[in-house]
Amino acid sequence: MKLPLYQVDAFTHRRFHGNPAAVCPLEQWLPDETLQAIARENNLSETAYYVRQRLGGSEQVELRWFTPAVEVDLCGHATLAAAYVMFALRKELDGDRVQFQTRSGALTVERDGNRYALNFPSRPPKACDVHPLLTEALGPPPEIIMASRDYLCVYPSEEAVLQLTPDMGKLAQIDRFAVIVTAPGSTPAEGKDGCDFVSRFFAPAQGVAEDPVTGSAHCTLIPYWSRRLSKKHLFARQCSARGGELWCEDLGERVRISGQAASYLEGTITI
Repeated sequence: MKLPLYQVDAFTHRRFHGNPAAVCPLEQWLPDETLQAIARENNLSETAYYVRQRLGGSEQVELRWFTPAVEVDLCGHATLAAAYVMFALRKELDGDRVQFQTRSGALTVERDGNRYALNFPSRPPKACDVHPLLTEALGPPPEIIMASRDYLCVYPSEEAVLQLTPDMGKLAQIDRFAVIVTAPGSTPAEGKDGCDFVSRFFAPAQGVAEDPVTGSAHCTLIPYWSRRLSKKHLFARQCSARGGELWCEDLGERVRISGQAASYLEGTITI
């Protein structure tokens, strides 16, 4: 069997930056074991699969995401990549909007010029009990620790976030899906491109030591920084080695996460 494969750099306009995701359009769903094996072979933080189905008089697009180790319930950059494949590469869509059916419910993506805007559920962080290995694994202690799906660890500066070298073995043992570390962004006056906040994302238990750019993490970051900065519209950078840019909006129970994409590879999988 031959399957099309696309690799897209998401949340960036430049190849070799942002977060690479594999996207595999399917005619019908394959066994979960096969989907997981392909994701493991791709060895990217996420592989997205979508199936277009006609139900009655309307079309439904089902979307799923796999890391090399597990299927996940929400992934931002691979959703953006899948929309980019459908809109820009395969030209499968009329108009500027697509709705995906996912494990996290209906998710829409709108094309807005050269950006793709994701409409995702908000996941505000709350006070929480802290796993004893968390601060030990991070090294320098954060000023604030909260949690939603992931731990949210807040540091005083971008430099503090950049200098973290977590113990991934210990992080893999904590009781949350992953760990977000974040800090206020630098200003242009400080000699860097300005942004409202920065972040990094660690998920070693899910097969991803550090994710380059993480849309789903911003479901937690946006409500936190929106309240703290008293701003609904925010510009964020994920300061991994590859780096990424996200235009964010707090919509209350939902968040809007926009970014660009760049095509890197088109090919064929043989299974």
